[in-house]
Amino acid sequence: MRKHAILLTGPPGIGKTTAIRRVAERLAPRRVRGFTTAEMREKGERVGFRIQGLDGRSAVLAHVDFAGGPRVGRYGVDVGALDEIVAAALAADGSAEVFLIDEIGKMECLSERFVARVTALLESGQPLVATIAARGGGLIEHAKRRADVELWQVTRENRDGLPGRVVAWLDEHAGGPA
Repeated sequence: MRKHAILLTGPPGIGKTTAIRRVAERLAPRRVRGFTTAEMREKGERVGFRIQGLDGRSAVLAHVDFAGGPRVGRYGVDVGALDEIVAAALAADGSAEVFLIDEIGKMECLSERFVARVTALLESGQPLVATIAARGGGLIEHAKRRADVELWQVTRENRDGLPGRVVAWLDEHAGGPA
């Protein structure tokens, strides 16, 4: 079975998001779709997460002040905002050569649209690079066990070299440069 996806995993704060952002930079000018997430901080404390589509769209994904709706830990999750970003960032319209997702995690998996689209991407064989939670069931567990993905552990020792390795892997395994 041809491998078409890399899943980057490791503990929070190890550098997975930074690695995905650097991969996106190195893939230019290829047609890349997807999104990254960023911590929101106030007075040095993390209060939420912003989701940022590679097309420039962004929304608050989760925040400590969100009332109602689903919660992950101390954060309320805005599934509707996530659905809007996912609809554009992970569209199955044939316009992307590579998809980048940060991350396949518990908050994101609250969205049925997200789960359906990531599942479709995994089934499609399209080139995909994603960060993925170290622990979790459902889609998280399923994605890690697929025979057509490689699971790479992000460490302090390897994180700086990962973007170059990911791009080289894509060139070799996923159809080469544009």
